[in-house]
Amino acid sequence: MSNPGDSDETPITSIRQLAEYIAVGCKPPAEWRIGTEHEKFGFREHDLTSPPYAPEAGHPGSIRDLLLGLQRYDATAITDHDNIIGLKQGAAAVSLEPAGQLELSGAPLATLHQTKAELECHFDQVRSVARDLGIGFAPLGFHPLASRAELPWMPKGRYAIMRRYMPTVGAHGLDMMTRTCTVQVNLDYASESDMVRKLRLSLLLQPLATALFANSPFTEGKPNGFQSYRAQVWTDTDNQRSGIPAVMFEDGFGFERYAEWLVDAVPMYFVYRNGEYIDVAGQRFRDFMEGRLHNVAGTRATIGDFADHMTTVFTDVRLKRFLEMRGADAGRADMMVAQSALWVGLLYDDAALSAAESLLRGAGWADAVAMRAAVPRAGLSVNLPWRPGTLRELAGDVVAVARDGLRARDHRDLTGRDESVLLAPLEAIIAGGATQAEHWLARFEGPWAGNVRQIFAEAAI
Repeated sequence: MSNPGDSDETPITSIRQLAEYIAVGCKPPAEWRIGTEHEKFGFREHDLTSPPYAPEAGHPGSIRDLLLGLQRYDATAITDHDNIIGLKQGAAAVSLEPAGQLELSGAPLATLHQTKAELECHFDQVRSVARDLGIGFAPLGFHPLASRAELPWMPKGRYAIMRRYMPTVGAHGLDMMTRTCTVQVNLDYASESDMVRKLRLSLLLQPLATALFANSPFTEGKPNGFQSYRAQVWTDTDNQRSGIPAVMFEDGFGFERYAEWLVDAVPMYFVYRNGEYIDVAGQRFRDFMEGRLHNVAGTRATIGDFADHMTTVFTDVRLKRFLEMRGADAGRADMMVAQSALWVGLLYDDAALSAAESLLRGAGWADAVAMRAAVPRAGLSVNLPWRPGTLRELAGDVVAVARDGLRARDHRDLTGRDESVLLAPLEAIIAGGATQAEHWLARFEGPWAGNVRQIFAEAAI
């Protein structure tokens, strides 16, 4: 989730205006960029508990101290009621998830080699500050030890509203907020038709990404029976704003139809005015546009309000002025870069995009939904059927297409390697290697002798 942002006060006059706002994201291929976002759980090294927002007597380290320390890296504080809740760092930003999960929203970059360097630099900066505070960070899909009650809450106004509302619309909304971490890549489109092609392909393949990047097999110290419990949590969080919406596969879908869906079908959380979050959870944005929300009477809905509302949509692929791939668990650094590489290879080369579409010819919304339901538990560990073959077989074909797409881009690092080298961890899985979840379960059954606590030392950045 983002830090407070868009302040465009232009009044909303029509749905078409909202469609045009989204369409501003269309860019020629020469201007396409890569924005990678990744989250990680903090833990206090002496007892593995989650660091609170503010320092506590007798316990070293806090999230607030971490953010204050990171300011030395040319970062400017973002505040909420005088509480530092994030940082602007050039074109990138650091933000907090509800329980203090630390997120980097990366800058829009031209190559995956830059993405890798950005991630490594961020990790170096976090380690340098966290070390003196007795804090570590581990990128995992679901917190392997803590219960909800054991986790802190960060002082962000929108989170207080969501904390109240989430239990009314799903069993796992608070788990999603406090006990999950993800990695996503944000990618551009050239036109409305290009957006639709990429959105639908990405939605069909998001379950495959969930399986490849599965990294959340533990809950409260024990195996939970899932490869990606984070993905399972999303199946009962708030289904009006998450999952794989059928509307995205309907004939005529585009920017205007998406705007209509947002204002009519996705309930609001809040209105942000004068530094305050006003709770309107469950209300329709169209009613806000038409002046029918009693607790914001006399307030006109603006483009900035619509931009905020768009950030409260949690579909497996989120459409904004770019596309966000949201199906993967957070994980090892090389896996998080590989997640970006997979989607760049598939979506940023015309031949690769067409080849990937050919692999999925005839598949539609029902196929995506069925596979989405199966992969949190099954992952790639069994021969999960996918139409004529299996999901694992499809994975091999998809990664091969992505490799070709990256080679065609021909962006090379200082040693002359193109971006396809960043797919290496996925190629190892395709060749029969363990996914991250399978690796941790083997450690649990073997060297750890059933002690999940050891995951923090081994997964720490």
